[in-house]
Amino acid sequence: MSERPRIVVTREIPEPALEILRAAGEVWVSGADRALAPGELREAVAGASAVVSMLQDRIDGEVADAAGENLRVVANVAVGHDNLDVAGLAAREVLVTNTPGVLTEATADLAFGLLLAVTRRLGEAERLLRDRRPWSFHLGFMLGTGLQDKTLGIVGLGQIGQAMARRARAFGLRIVYSGRSRSDAETALDARYLPFDELLSESDVVSLHCPLTPDTRHLIDAHALAAMKPGAFLVNTTRGPVVDEPALAAALRDGVIAGAALDVFEREPEVDPGLLELDNVVLSPHLGSATVETRTAMAVLAARNVAAVLAGSPALTPVPSP
Repeated sequence: MSERPRIVVTREIPEPALEILRAAGEVWVSGADRALAPGELREAVAGASAVVSMLQDRIDGEVADAAGENLRVVANVAVGHDNLDVAGLAAREVLVTNTPGVLTEATADLAFGLLLAVTRRLGEAERLLRDRRPWSFHLGFMLGTGLQDKTLGIVGLGQIGQAMARRARAFGLRIVYSGRSRSDAETALDARYLPFDELLSESDVVSLHCPLTPDTRHLIDAHALAAMKPGAFLVNTTRGPVVDEPALAAALRDGVIAGAALDVFEREPEVDPGLLELDNVVLSPHLGSATVETRTAMAVLAARNVAAVLAGSPALTPVPSP
C-alpha cells in the first residue's frame, strides 16, 4: 500500500474542509494562532504533496523546494493570489488554485456597509456615544452625505465590483467604472465606462475592486487623490497596497477628500498611525469575507481543489500560469 500524501494547512480552517482533506491524505494543521514565519513555513511543508495556504503566507520557489519533489498543489484560501509566486511554482510543476465566486456577496455587503458608515459618519457617531461626550439633536448635528443621484466609481468591474454595483443601484447611485477592458455586464448594470482619471474626477465615491498587480500597487497615490472631488470618499476592500496609506492619511487630514473606509492595509495587521488619528476614516480588520457561511465555503473549495489534484483530476478553480 502506498503512503498517503501529506497535506499541510498553514492555519486552522473549518471542520467541513478538514473532513475533505482527511479523506485525501494525512493532514497537518498549524496550531499557531498567527501566520507562520518564513522559516517555520519551510519546515512545516517538508515532504508535503499539498499546501493549503492563507493570504498571509508567502509561497515561492524556496518554499516549494523545501516541500520537495512530491509537492503538487498549493490551494490558496483567497480570491487573490499575490502572496504566491505563481510563475515560480508553475516552473516546478506545482498547480496553484484559489477560491473565486464564493466570497463575492459577503465582500460586496461589507464594502457597501463601509460606504454607508463613512458617508453617514457612523463610526464617528458611535465613538461620540461610547466616549460619553455630551450631545443634543439639532438640524446641523453630525450631518453626513446622501447617496441618491450621486456617482459611484468602481475600479474593477469583476464579480465583486458587479455585486457592489447592484447594491449601489438600489440606493439610487449612478455607476461608472474603469478597468483593463470593457465589461460585458455594463449594459445590465447601467454602468458607464470611463478612463481611470475621468472616473476619479467624476465620482462622489470611489470603490476599489481591482487585483493587486505591479500596475495597481499604489494606484491610489497623492496624484490620484488630488484628482478626486474634495467632497469624495474612498472605499478599499481589495488589497491594502493598492492605496498609498501615508498619502491617504495626508489627503484626509488636509481635506483633499472627505473621507475613506478601509478593510485592508498595506502592512497587515499594522495600520498607518496617521489614519488612526482621524475621524473621517472608517477602519475594519479585513472582514470582507468574514461570515460563517463564506469562510466555510472558501475553505471547502480549497479542500476540494486539493482532493481533486491528489486524485489525478483537474482542479476546480486553477489559477492560470503566467
